[in-house]
Amino acid sequence: MTDGTHRNDNRKQKGAAAEEAAYQYLLSQGYLLKDRNWRCRSGELDLVMEYDDWLIFIEVRSRGSNVRYGTAAESVDMRKIRQVRGTAEVYLHYKQTKNKNIRFDFIAVQFNADLTIASLEHIENAF
Repeated sequence: MTDGTHRNDNRKQKGAAAEEAAYQYLLSQGYLLKDRNWRCRSGELDLVMEYDDWLIFIEVRSRGSNVRYGTAAESVDMRKIRQVRGTAEVYLHYKQTKNKNIRFDFIAVQFNADLTIASLEHIENAF
């Protein structure tokens, strides 16, 4: 009998690897980091980036090579969208950010079995 520890560790490892891949991709595209894994009571923002006159809240999702549970993009449901938007409101208030264009992007990372990246898709204005 196995406990869920290995599965949870693997999930955390995939999540961290996906966030790092998304971060590196965005840097290569000219985005500037404002915050990473910003937390408050309402939730967590994976990446907060600036690009031109935009402040962009980026949700990163990943999936392994087995898509039995759906794709990374399919994992963003209305509950998650509401949570990210609500957390972004708290962020804007807390950081006293005004007069910025706001955007919500999504990055989906698909991994191979050996945790190398099979694909990375950046969807601007995702929600």
